[in-house]
Amino acid sequence: MNGEGVMTVYGGIEAGGTKFICAVGNNPQDIHAIERIPTTTPAETIARTIEYFRRIAATEPLTAVGIASFGPVDPNPRSPTFGYSTSTPRPGWANVNLAGEIAAALGLPVAFDTDVNGAALAESRWGAARGLDTFIYLTVGTGFGGGGLVNGKPMHGLLHPEMGHIRIPHNRETDPFPGMCPFHGDCLEGLAAGPAIEQRWGQRGETLPADHPAWELEAHYLSLGLMNHILMLSPQRIILGGGVMAQSQLFPLVRQKVVAQLNGYVSAPEILQRIDEYIVPPALGNLAGVLGAIALAQMTFN
Repeated sequence: MNGEGVMTVYGGIEAGGTKFICAVGNNPQDIHAIERIPTTTPAETIARTIEYFRRIAATEPLTAVGIASFGPVDPNPRSPTFGYSTSTPRPGWANVNLAGEIAAALGLPVAFDTDVNGAALAESRWGAARGLDTFIYLTVGTGFGGGGLVNGKPMHGLLHPEMGHIRIPHNRETDPFPGMCPFHGDCLEGLAAGPAIEQRWGQRGETLPADHPAWELEAHYLSLGLMNHILMLSPQRIILGGGVMAQSQLFPLVRQKVVAQLNGYVSAPEILQRIDEYIVPPALGNLAGVLGAIALAQMTFN
């Protein structure tokens, strides 16, 4: 509650490449009025998002709104393009002032970060990373995003992490697929995101059986990426979310291959003895993103 005894309520927007998830609330036990808006053109999607919050605010005054967005974005509050999408390959969405348009229309302060940094913040507060201060959250779906916390704070620097665009070994004899990233071809995203699975095998991943060779190859690429992230960032835990990771058979394959790739070099018991507790799915499921947006607003404006 605020100083006048009125319940403090925050809005959250998980701005995804296929849909915007909008909600209001304060935590996983207090999240309501969820609405899913298809991601079409910026004008249409932002207008529908603004209309949703105006409708909510008519009966439930909001303190602030958080946006956890697909990237790349500009999350630097001191930048003239703060809150913009930048070089996203999604048609029509490059250089869109997402946070600014929503803040101006609603007359509310707006917090802004990547969808993966937002989801990581939510998992830190309420989910699979409680009690940890340095960990990463990766989402493997339409794209391949990565973020996390270091010393309890979301990862930032020049801009934000792009953990899906690292280079990994690609044996073109065993996998001749050239990769689908429009910027880098066969980076990790280009080889392992959902569209790469569909293009390589000719059908969507969710239609492939659990014993299809696609999953052995997917686990191979994921394990190479995770090995790099472990060696560079030394995370206390890795959370793997996104639609591709809904394939439950991937987790044991990835864990096994990560241990094999590291080959004993990292001797931490979390990896050698408790790998099932080290590489885990998000505890908040498909609400991690929108809860992360609410957490961003709380962290920035509480």
